[in-house]
Amino acid sequence: MSTILIRNGHLIDPANGLDAPRDLLVRDGLIAAVDAPGDIASVEVAETIDAAGHVVAPGLIDIHVHLREPGQTWKETIASGTRAAVAGGFTTVVAMPNTIPVNDSVATQAWMLDAARNPSTRLFAMPAATLGSMGEHLSDFEALAKAGAVGFTDDGKPILRDAVMRAALVAAARLGLPVSQHAEDPTMSNGAIMNAGPVAFRLGLRGYPVEAEARIVNRDIALLREIEREEKLRPHLHVQHVSSGLALQAIREAKAQGLHVTCEAAPHHFALTDEAVGDFDTNCKMNPPLRSEADRQAVLAALLDGTVDCIATDHAPHARHEKEVEFERAPNGITGIETSLGLSLRILHREQGISLSRVMALMSTAPAQLVNLTEAGSLAVGKWADLVIFDTAAEWPFVSAAALSKSKNSPFDGATMLGKIKATIVGGAVVYRT
Repeated sequence: MSTILIRNGHLIDPANGLDAPRDLLVRDGLIAAVDAPGDIASVEVAETIDAAGHVVAPGLIDIHVHLREPGQTWKETIASGTRAAVAGGFTTVVAMPNTIPVNDSVATQAWMLDAARNPSTRLFAMPAATLGSMGEHLSDFEALAKAGAVGFTDDGKPILRDAVMRAALVAAARLGLPVSQHAEDPTMSNGAIMNAGPVAFRLGLRGYPVEAEARIVNRDIALLREIEREEKLRPHLHVQHVSSGLALQAIREAKAQGLHVTCEAAPHHFALTDEAVGDFDTNCKMNPPLRSEADRQAVLAALLDGTVDCIATDHAPHARHEKEVEFERAPNGITGIETSLGLSLRILHREQGISLSRVMALMSTAPAQLVNLTEAGSLAVGKWADLVIFDTAAEWPFVSAAALSKSKNSPFDGATMLGKIKATIVGGAVVYRT
């Protein structure tokens, strides 16, 4: 592997408390040295990158992406999705299991993770917690963990039966892995296609109440208490794409009580409200839906106070013809992996005053820790040389038609982004540059 010297950059490494000008040396796919500008001893390098005026940070990590392969390659492939990811500064992504067939077996997981899929990032999988994601019988957690699973989830299908969710939490706890839950009680959201509120009323659409999210969060938190008390285990519940203040308050209280609960927020939930649906814009249809301004502010507050552990995109590509239908018929989901950093820097850093170090923690260090990727999310010597270099001051418009994802279903077409990627490095190799 080549040796790369990155000079004159401002290194931000939350894992090691570094926020200062430094030079960084990459050798054999690992970080070989970090030192004051000009202090790295003269070495023979294949390339020198001048990062003056730019941030150098651990590569971004997204623990919630839909790459659609196998089975839905007209929407996205592992190759196209990860090409889009590196353009967004991501060096590691975790694929969800709602493929065809569902990723609920060692064989399917191995196929997805095979180098023949040609990923541009490091690729990990979070296979289905139950067979076929049907919520009835657990998949083989132990075998899947041995084959590289970083957690278990039925993703868009919440595990509804108490006994099954309890069994999943117990089995995952014994392996030291999280159960990642889509929090939705379908008895309250059945037939609902956007947030319950004035916009849904105006459009004549059935509303999805925030209580449907909070009810499952509260049920799962109660299971954690029961398991800790009766099984003497410490299960890890991770709540996906939290969208409501009601659910966030339950998570905040559970954390205060010492339970192992983590959660993620998606950029669209802190960037937009249900007003964006306008006159039936299907690129603003997702699950959980865009919520009220009060809920958007609650997500921002939870990012500020540490209740939200990480940012994850829920990148969900759909082909143009699938979205160009009546709102009721359109599938849920938007692309997000090329806009996540730009939105986070614009909204969280510039508008909300969150430090760059905190944004990088939310997008790299914390997600690495959540799924036990001990070699990622850090610029320490000996760690993976997975890096992103970007200009924090550069503004640019996102153009959906120019996106690298196969699908273009973004509500942010034409929106201003902050922070232009200069280079993305995975395993010591430059995989994207501008």
